[in-house]
Amino acid sequence: MKSKQVAVVGSGYVGLVTGACLAEIGHRVVCVDSDRAKVRMLKKGHIPIYEPGLPEIVLSNRKTRRLHFTNSLEEALVSAEYIFIAVNTPPLPNGEADLSYVETVARQVGRHLRRYTVVVDKSTVPVNTGDKVRQTLLLYGKKNVPFDVVSNPEFLREGTAVSDFMKPDRIVVGVESQKAETMMRELYAPVKADMIVTDIKSAELIKHASNSFLATKISFANALAQMCDRVGADVTQVTQGMGADPRIGPSFLKAGLGYGGSCFPKDVSAFIHMAEEAGVDFKILRAVREVNDQARLWALERLKKALWNLRDKTVAVWGLAFKPDTDDLRNAPALDIIHRVQAEGCRVNAYDPVAMDKARGLIKNVRFCRTPYDAARGADAVLLCTEWKEFRDVDLAKVKNLLRTPVFLDGRNLFDPVQVAAHGFQYHSVGRPTSS
Repeated sequence: MKSKQVAVVGSGYVGLVTGACLAEIGHRVVCVDSDRAKVRMLKKGHIPIYEPGLPEIVLSNRKTRRLHFTNSLEEALVSAEYIFIAVNTPPLPNGEADLSYVETVARQVGRHLRRYTVVVDKSTVPVNTGDKVRQTLLLYGKKNVPFDVVSNPEFLREGTAVSDFMKPDRIVVGVESQKAETMMRELYAPVKADMIVTDIKSAELIKHASNSFLATKISFANALAQMCDRVGADVTQVTQGMGADPRIGPSFLKAGLGYGGSCFPKDVSAFIHMAEEAGVDFKILRAVREVNDQARLWALERLKKALWNLRDKTVAVWGLAFKPDTDDLRNAPALDIIHRVQAEGCRVNAYDPVAMDKARGLIKNVRFCRTPYDAARGADAVLLCTEWKEFRDVDLAKVKNLLRTPVFLDGRNLFDPVQVAAHGFQYHSVGRPTSS
């Protein structure tokens, strides 16, 4: 395979993983970011995000000189055959994606294009963004300099992003020419996966449609958990029976405190807004968002049920990141729950294996602890918000002895109710019969 010259604009989560993995499969990659401090950090081998496997491939490809970092877009574009736009697209107050960073990059790229280049939208963007990027390149670029715009949505899951890139279940590419398709096939040739080639608008919709459907499955499971609570059924048994049907499948049917992170909340809201712009009332997704917001109330309601008044009580919160194997706190249910219990006059001891440094800047008046046991010491209840493996392996007898009252709230259904109750806990989980 002939090595390709790639520029990746944006060294956030998607850009850094994409750039490092493209280097890992043999290409020469320059990652560009306007944040000078971040680029200095990356050049020194320090990774600004927690992602298993990422530091190793960044380091190895820096050593082989296949991976470089710079603040200069002009420098990165000197020899680039592909330009990946992987900048942030944060939500606006109305749910619409903020595309100002994408526009800025497209404008700068247009000014520096000198020969045929494939410009790839890697950021999660709404439908019709490809058209706007093309128009911007034409407006600011030199005449008669050819290019192709491609939509190549990412499907990276935090905690497994490197393996998701290296062993994807599919690669989606939206193109406008045969040449662009050939270029993308050559770029991804070392990755053994089916490539789904579509028009650009369809590719743009695939990402939002996929994430919104997965969010729908999660919210369905959480609404089902409420039903199970009322009638005395066990949601894990119900979803097991559902998931055994291959038309449904078991993935994303786990009841809990709802979804968080940067993708699902943003993409669901953006899809709702896109639908409204197109004259479609996507009622299902509005309900998905509402159910997800309600799922977080479970913790507050169960704490009040178990402890009566929360004023001057202490809760040990286990897990702050929105999911295990990441330090991402964006839209993390734990942070929302902490703010709610603090408003009730409750003190909080918090522990997370990797996310506490980031959490210190986001939540106040919290005692950050060294271990889950330290968090439980003297607390009136344990509330598990993130299903880290470390929590599964705790000594429950030790935890019970450290607590002032033996109340255990399992917001992720991590434990076996019978096992926890056998240790003398008053145990509450989501959509499963209470054990005490």
